[in-house]
Amino acid sequence: MFHILVVDDDKHTRMLLQAVLEAENYTVFTAENGAQALMITDKEHIDLVVLDIMMPEMDGYEFTRTLRATDDNLPILMVSAKQLPEDKKKGFLVGTDDYMTKPIDEEEMLWRIKALLRRARIASEQRITVGDIVLDYKSLTVTKGDTVIELPQKEFLLLYKLLSYPGQIFTRIQLMDEIWGQDSETGWETVTVHIGRLRKRFENWNEFEIQSVRGLGYKAVKYEQKA
Repeated sequence: MFHILVVDDDKHTRMLLQAVLEAENYTVFTAENGAQALMITDKEHIDLVVLDIMMPEMDGYEFTRTLRATDDNLPILMVSAKQLPEDKKKGFLVGTDDYMTKPIDEEEMLWRIKALLRRARIASEQRITVGDIVLDYKSLTVTKGDTVIELPQKEFLLLYKLLSYPGQIFTRIQLMDEIWGQDSETGWETVTVHIGRLRKRFENWNEFEIQSVRGLGYKAVKYEQKA
């Protein structure tokens, strides 16, 4: 069960976001400003913060700056009525992971939260084991017995993501946003190219397969090895 902290000085916004998130089975904490939010993060395990910017006592920028100064990598999604490019730029410069403008599209917010939580999981787990295969996030290597393959970063992240959620379908757009970034100017076709390279590299490995799902995207399938 993921724990999400909603920080907004507007009571109705807090109540709305809490209801939306609890409907998705998240455990939700709320705070009226950044100062309260910091106290909650000291006492509770929080997996992600949904953060307003304009708040009394401590605004969203200062909260984020303070948190990052302690080397805390807690995922932060800023949600604000401030829509100017310089506002978004300031948010990313102080350390936010993502930025949405109000009024909030609830479905889009949930997509972004799930993406941020997946990234955080990948970063924290550091390695995946698939049968006799080990994917090591720190070294970008895939190891099987005496064979060690060091992958280019994007190829590794793509494979790591798919094998983190075997059987789950990801669209090309999802993979682009989460691995190349939403601001990337690279077309989604590059996902197809990278998938092709991964299939070629591991075509003789029987522990997993990357499958195309017609009209949707890709998924990784893990196979049980016979003793």
